[in-house]
Amino acid sequence: MTSGPAPAPVTPPPTNEGSERLLSVLRSNVRQYGMLVALVVIVVFFQITTDGTMLKPQNVTNVFLQNGYIIVMALGMLLIIVAGHIDLSVGSVAAFTGAIAAVMMVNYKLDPILASAAALLIGGLIGAWQGFWVAYMRIPSFIVTLSGMLLFRGLTLFMLQGQPVGPFPESFRAIASGFIPEPLGAIPDPLGPDTLKLTTLILAALLCAGLIFMDLQGRREQLKYGFQVSPFPQFVARSVILTVAIMFLAYRLAAFFGLPVVLLLMLVLTGLYMFLTGRTVIGRRIYAVGGNAKAATLSGVKTKQMVFLTFINMGVLAALGGLVFAARLNSATPKAGNGFELDVIAATFVGGASAYGGVGTVAGAVIGALVLGVLNIGMGLMGIGIDYQFSIKALVLLGAVFVDVRGKNKDT
Repeated sequence: MTSGPAPAPVTPPPTNEGSERLLSVLRSNVRQYGMLVALVVIVVFFQITTDGTMLKPQNVTNVFLQNGYIIVMALGMLLIIVAGHIDLSVGSVAAFTGAIAAVMMVNYKLDPILASAAALLIGGLIGAWQGFWVAYMRIPSFIVTLSGMLLFRGLTLFMLQGQPVGPFPESFRAIASGFIPEPLGAIPDPLGPDTLKLTTLILAALLCAGLIFMDLQGRREQLKYGFQVSPFPQFVARSVILTVAIMFLAYRLAAFFGLPVVLLLMLVLTGLYMFLTGRTVIGRRIYAVGGNAKAATLSGVKTKQMVFLTFINMGVLAALGGLVFAARLNSATPKAGNGFELDVIAATFVGGASAYGGVGTVAGAVIGALVLGVLNIGMGLMGIGIDYQFSIKALVLLGAVFVDVRGKNKDT
């Protein structure tokens, strides 16, 4: 009895685990990376079409001075949208709380710190009022906040009696138009005729070092618990690109008046909310509520409480945005806050938040706000009419939501 030839060993097909892992990470962050690339493309486009005017130090500074309040409020709107709701009242709340602070400072000569604290407290109470109806009375957030938009617009007109109130003390105006002190002086710009504020450059370098350190710590923790991480070369490339971008931004700011106070405020809030959403139990529970409220309830999450807290948070940040805007104008006006809700909601969606809830990042919301801010500055420099500006921003928002809806439909 003879046996046939031994079967040839089966060779497993070649695999490229590193490439597959890289593609998986890119797919999971495609919207955030995509908007970051879009931001760079938009800046380059305006830099070319404005003959190099877009990236002049004054214009770079104006991006933050003119849009700081949008970024502040977008952080609150992110949590509202992630939780599966919407807030249409943020513009009216910002106007109302700004009017309250203005009346306190101008008419009653109250200290700006006390007036600002009172405005923030009232903003929190407004958020609690609206959050109560949404979370505990089960009234749709669209209706509650639409009602709030009308209510607080009327109260703003009542507070101001139809007239602007101002001017404000210089210490209050510094929130929106001031710059941090430069105790280290300035150094000559090796690439041009300007001088560079040394303190701003050093703070930017420290920020880069801190971000890289935190990224390394987070990567080590993910590897420790077996989570998927991006390949190390991609991690290094991302860190290098981020460092170059931050230092270039600091270089432009340092060539003007240095680091704006409002930008410092935005950086502190951004870091705080990145920690809140990524490293705390409350942050994870808010995402769980937006992803699947019933499943979150069955898992022991107090969904009503989470929704209630997101509205309180939004009220406080809307009040802070109102203070920044009033400080920038140096007066509280009856028309302040008109259209803010559209810019804030648009920034959040453009930055990658999902219209279905449960998805969105702090970095994405900031990038979305910067995209809209750069569009405003760039189109203004090009002399594009306000009618076309509204149309272009509308198409950008529609495109961002279309990408979200299309991705959701593919998943289902």
